[in-house]
Amino acid sequence: MSGPKNMAVAQSGGPSCVINSSLRGIVEAARESQEIGTVYGGWHGIEGVLKEELIDLSAQSPEEIALLRYTPAAGSIGTCRYKLKEWQNEDFDRVIEVFRAHNIGYFLYIGGNDSMDTANKVALLAEQRGLELVGVGVPKTIDNDVGDSEFQLIDHTPGYGSCAKYWMHMVQNCNEENVGSSPADPVLVMQAMGRRIGFIPAAARLADPNRDFPLQIYLAEREVTLPQIADQVNDQLKADGRVMVVVSEGLDIGDLGEVKDSFGHTSFGASQITVAQCIVNYLNTHGLAAKGAARCNISGTDQRNAIAYASTVDLDEAYSSGVKAVELAAAGQSGFMATLLRSQGPSYEVTFDKVPLSLVANSERSFPADWITENGLDVTDGFVEYCRPLIGDKMVTLPMEAGRQRLARIQPIFAEQRLKHYIPQADRDQGQA
Repeated sequence: MSGPKNMAVAQSGGPSCVINSSLRGIVEAARESQEIGTVYGGWHGIEGVLKEELIDLSAQSPEEIALLRYTPAAGSIGTCRYKLKEWQNEDFDRVIEVFRAHNIGYFLYIGGNDSMDTANKVALLAEQRGLELVGVGVPKTIDNDVGDSEFQLIDHTPGYGSCAKYWMHMVQNCNEENVGSSPADPVLVMQAMGRRIGFIPAAARLADPNRDFPLQIYLAEREVTLPQIADQVNDQLKADGRVMVVVSEGLDIGDLGEVKDSFGHTSFGASQITVAQCIVNYLNTHGLAAKGAARCNISGTDQRNAIAYASTVDLDEAYSSGVKAVELAAAGQSGFMATLLRSQGPSYEVTFDKVPLSLVANSERSFPADWITENGLDVTDGFVEYCRPLIGDKMVTLPMEAGRQRLARIQPIFAEQRLKHYIPQADRDQGQA
């Protein structure tokens, strides 16, 4: 690739505590690279690329870029749930047109399995069209479902460790609540994110590795009925007088009036009723084996953006993933995702490497069956050993200003638009429906 080309970076899907740490790693590493010119951020993901809304990240204050480490969610450059599907030829043409217009030779996409699919498609299309473009994926998802079930492609995704740490603290605190209020509210049902995979609710076990709490964990991987849950809750009530229940939002207990996003995934937070509320309603209607009532706590987007609970290990690994992606891009290594792999040995260490996007695009690992206890109500010590290093040993120290968090503030410095106004193809088709 002759001369320094510019870089476009974008984000997709649900954000996390550490997504901006990856973005920071990208911007800071690109700043030191001789091969990379200006770094542009697609405003609201690939939609921003399609609309030619490109934020100049190279023009931002280094102080603000550094503060991305302590800034959760995706307010910096935005995210989206817009997927480039095979039939959207006009969208693919537009992406290439925008990249040509702005001398973009590097495209980095931060996201989960669907985002890796988009990065792969764009990289392949650019090659077919003769555009000098290096496409690299940067992993991100709190679900920890990118890659394979043998953990050979990636050990864990940045974002998961912080979500796991959040749930460890939530269950610790909720146990104190449940101990104190159990005469009136003996059952507390907590709902965790996770459509089809149990890594997030499983992290509740980190709060009680010695298994002293009356805690039941229901993962989406195990079939269970409401009557079965009621029987198991009442058995625990008879033994301990109280019980905490952690359920996956994707636990199949019947129709919830599900709402789908543009990827075809269920948006449980937007659906008509939640799994936790269904369980509480059933328990209270059919009776508990103790006086009082069941209550529920339903965590929302706080479990992926509560920066005060972020794992420092996760923040560091997310940053290094961004740096690795830039190294791959600068070396012309197109069609890969930056990955992290756990090293062999007694102490926790990871190495940063690359895997082909074609292997991780639209991949979806499953939660290992041998990490679920035989009765289906808990996870094993094997899972605890896997997950424990990801949460670290310290609390993150946040920069403060007048008692409030000091968050990064990316200035709206946009690249000059050189092309005609464009409406993304799926939005047009939806408007005509």
